[in-house]
Amino acid sequence: MLINYLKRNEFIRNIYAIFRLFTYELELAHFKNIFWYISNYWAIKEIKNTNFMNFKLAPMLADKTSFTPIEPVYFFQDTWAAKKIFELKPKHHYDVGSSVKTIGILSQFTSITMIDIRPLPLTLHGLSFIEGTILDLPFVDNSIDSISSLCVVEHIGLGRYGDPVDSFGSEKAILELKRVVKIGGVIIFSVPVDLVNTVYFNAHRAFTRNYVLSLFDGFDLLEEKYQYGYELVEAYEENRGFGTGLFMFKKQKAVH
Repeated sequence: MLINYLKRNEFIRNIYAIFRLFTYELELAHFKNIFWYISNYWAIKEIKNTNFMNFKLAPMLADKTSFTPIEPVYFFQDTWAAKKIFELKPKHHYDVGSSVKTIGILSQFTSITMIDIRPLPLTLHGLSFIEGTILDLPFVDNSIDSISSLCVVEHIGLGRYGDPVDSFGSEKAILELKRVVKIGGVIIFSVPVDLVNTVYFNAHRAFTRNYVLSLFDGFDLLEEKYQYGYELVEAYEENRGFGTGLFMFKKQKAVH
């Protein structure tokens, strides 16, 4: 009851808004926007002709930018994967651990089952959810036509998401993806790439192109693209260092 009272109390809400301003929103780069915010505050308070009489503070100082903010890895990766899934037109697609927002959008075009170690606290028509781990997928061998796992495998075994530490977590995860896909089935896959195989503990691992291809023995590489900064290119450019590799593989033989 106390929490609900505090949420409804306008004075407390405004104190919290100011606290949030100085703890979350107030990065040095946005310091000058304080004066812009105050100026706009007084300007809007002077306007008397309005249908919105209830007025609360909620300062947002980071959005007045000269360009549209974008996270290029997920922008390129998710749009590329969406195109592949639209082209495949699977009767039912499966995904392991990718961005739930992206998978939710895609589920409105083709039915999808998503698997993740963290429960999904909502439901959506077209999207099914199974709580599970990429190290032990709840499917029999050679049973799935198409599956995706985008920027997931590089995290496995580093403990970041509460999973056990395992120096071969990524390799074991790839073995599971390979196991459940049918012969002729497709894996849509992405991981960070780098000059050498590298662990950025406990964020993720990064792989060389050659190592990724070696892990997908028994599969044909149908397509690859690479994200470096704000650019998506057709070929691996080792000299550019860290980036993200986007891969589409087709299973040619059973994996044991």
